[in-house]
Amino acid sequence: MKIILIEDIDSLGQSGDVIEVKDGYARNYLIPRGAARPATPGNIQLAERLKQQKQTRLEREKKEVEEFAAKISSVSCTISVKVGHDDKLYGAVTAAHIADALKREGIEVDKRNVVLEEPIKNLGVYTISIHLRPDVTAKVKVWVVKE
Repeated sequence: MKIILIEDIDSLGQSGDVIEVKDGYARNYLIPRGAARPATPGNIQLAERLKQQKQTRLEREKKEVEEFAAKISSVSCTISVKVGHDDKLYGAVTAAHIADALKREGIEVDKRNVVLEEPIKNLGVYTISIHLRPDVTAKVKVWVVKE
């Protein structure tokens, strides 16, 4: 039976796709749950509209994320840490510290999006990547200074 997916299903496809599934799977599972519709000419037109709406929504979201990335890239933040003799840090600067410093600058970023190969253990200036989407990355300059 040919059906049109209304929502994304990992094992079958994306919303708006026209696919072939077994009759029982479509009649007993997908259609009653509202995940799919039979592939009639009217539903195919609906599927095309859904795909267009999804594409414009994704483009709009990507544009907003790119603008946010530009805002992040224009900011630099300073993190004050306690140091011992020879300017050795007590502990390390982690992604959570960087996320908190950005929050103080007015930029809300989840610490899981901050990419550090390893925690920062020395004073200095670092350029840190922040992944906002799989295809959008922002760079922020972080100054690690002693208190």
